[in-house]
Amino acid sequence: MADDQDLVRTGLRMILDAHDGIEVVGEAVDGRDAVEMARRLRPDVCLFDIRMPRLDGIEATRLISGPDVAEPIPVVVITTFDLDEYVHGALRAGARGFLLKDAGPEMLVQAIRAAAAGDALIAPSITARLLEHFASATPVTSTEPRFPLTQREEEVVQRVSAGRTNAEIADDLHISLSTVKTHLASLTTKLGVRNRVEIAMWAHDTGRAKR
Repeated sequence: MADDQDLVRTGLRMILDAHDGIEVVGEAVDGRDAVEMARRLRPDVCLFDIRMPRLDGIEATRLISGPDVAEPIPVVVITTFDLDEYVHGALRAGARGFLLKDAGPEMLVQAIRAAAAGDALIAPSITARLLEHFASATPVTSTEPRFPLTQREEEVVQRVSAGRTNAEIADDLHISLSTVKTHLASLTTKLGVRNRVEIAMWAHDTGRAKR
């Protein structure tokens, strides 16, 4: 994990050490050290602050989890600053989660476990607000997929873009959790993306988040 404040790192370590199956293997005080440490230690998940000396958390995320990285390491971004530009930048850089520091211990642990499992967790209120803001403020740049989405896949995309979890999507659509996961796997293939965060951003780029 990387944060330039000693007190924050101590608090995060205490929270994470209290949960079985989670071990903090390294701490960095700035973005450059975070990238070097992540590449050397290859942790299952990195937890990055945004505002850090030498290299910010967004650029650090891009360097270890961005679209051009051959073997990306999952990153969860946690910050005090609830700014749409930060959220958008972090997701574009490849982050699999975005939380505020007041999100609470349980959500923090959920986000880390989700990232380790190849999923993503972003506070639904942040996701919905972010996509609404950028859908009205930026032009559509993404093209339609080579293979058309089914009606059910379109429904899943819309719910992912609203920040719904797999369990909530299953309840909304009256389908099983395994069926939701099957649809998500199909979507990642059709859209050429890696996870549900990128599905959500594609939904924003193509106007689906507003439907």
